[in-house]
Amino acid sequence: MPGATRPTLRITTRNAQFQQWQALLTNRTKRQRAGEFLVQGVRPISLAVERGWTVRHLLHSDGSDGRGLSRWASELVDGLPAGRAALAPELMRELGGKDEEAPELLAVVALPEDRFERIPVGPGLLVVVFDRPTTPGNVGTLVRSADAFGASGVIITGHAADPYDPKAVRASTGSLFGLPVVRVSSHREVIEWALALKDRPQIVGTDEHGDADVFAHDLTGPTIIAVGNETHGLSSAWRQACDRMLRIPITGTASSLNAATAATVVLYETVRQRSGHLGA
Repeated sequence: MPGATRPTLRITTRNAQFQQWQALLTNRTKRQRAGEFLVQGVRPISLAVERGWTVRHLLHSDGSDGRGLSRWASELVDGLPAGRAALAPELMRELGGKDEEAPELLAVVALPEDRFERIPVGPGLLVVVFDRPTTPGNVGTLVRSADAFGASGVIITGHAADPYDPKAVRASTGSLFGLPVVRVSSHREVIEWALALKDRPQIVGTDEHGDADVFAHDLTGPTIIAVGNETHGLSSAWRQACDRMLRIPITGTASSLNAATAATVVLYETVRQRSGHLGA
């Protein structure tokens, strides 16, 4: 049934329902408990819908500011089997994280399951592991790069920043909805999964003191790239699990690369090699 036939919840005060959605912005525990997160922005919302993610609620302004919905927003509100809520503009502004203007539309989207089965496997496997990242923006940036260079998925290990934090979702510019992202508690789960695969992947880590340059190492086979915490690098457990530690040659006064940047370099080199330019 079109969304227009469904009842619209109208919210003009910071009631319990509003507070529940507001908590999704800042409280990881409540996101996990509710099994949902808040998505802001035209592109991320559009990609979530296109890729078949479950949209539980669509939130829009109640029009008291004189603004109507665009054709894009109207089609989503009327076409998706999701709850519909009209909020006062100032409440939309709070949920949108913008001071100057209330967003036209926000989506409350169901969290996917953290299952390795979501990651497609095979001879072309390319997975990036981010070990204990602390910054949501870096998580989103890494997911964006992994998507851009055709990775099979991203795995977040350990006590880490949440890929469903609004800052991470924004930094991914929608790539979060096009690439499997799986969270696990430790490296052990990743190793067990990798060893059970028919096409066993090599596991390479990145480190400024690695024993081989990334450009000289063969990345054409199934590969897991492990990138460490922004401050401390890879854990000792991950270092022991890696088949090889690779370094990215850098010059200038920089002592190291940002974790997401380092992952991007290795991803690019992997694509270059797999395109048949190894040694070019």
